[in-house]
Amino acid sequence: SPGDKSVTIARKLERQAILYDTSKSFTFLLTEQAVRRPVLHPAAIAVQLDRLVSLSRLPNVRIGLLLAGPALSRGPMNTFTVYDQRLATVETFTGRIVFQDARDISEHVRIFDTYERLALFGEESRHVLTQWATLFRS
Repeated sequence: SPGDKSVTIARKLERQAILYDTSKSFTFLLTEQAVRRPVLHPAAIAVQLDRLVSLSRLPNVRIGLLLAGPALSRGPMNTFTVYDQRLATVETFTGRIVFQDARDISEHVRIFDTYERLALFGEESRHVLTQWATLFRS
């Protein structure tokens, strides 16, 4: 993107500071395809994977991996975020959709719960992320 990249990076790091607020909890689900897609130089991807491993060790952060192997009845087509029982957002190519209707939010929670049950967490996900980082370094 145009402009001063250092400003963009600083803002991203500022937003990540919330992850260290232990009064909040976070669960992230990442597909293998999203994590392993080579959108950066391989060494940079390896560093990002190391960062995910590090963040997964925070007591209030869970990082789950959805591996490419198992078939899903409904594949994740959009990035979505459920903030609580009052708000969910879906990111599209052209913007963000905000949902505040309880029916929409409960549907996103249901979808999330389905993916969460299929995901690897804890040492299993850290092991896989570390293996992928090693592959990107080689």
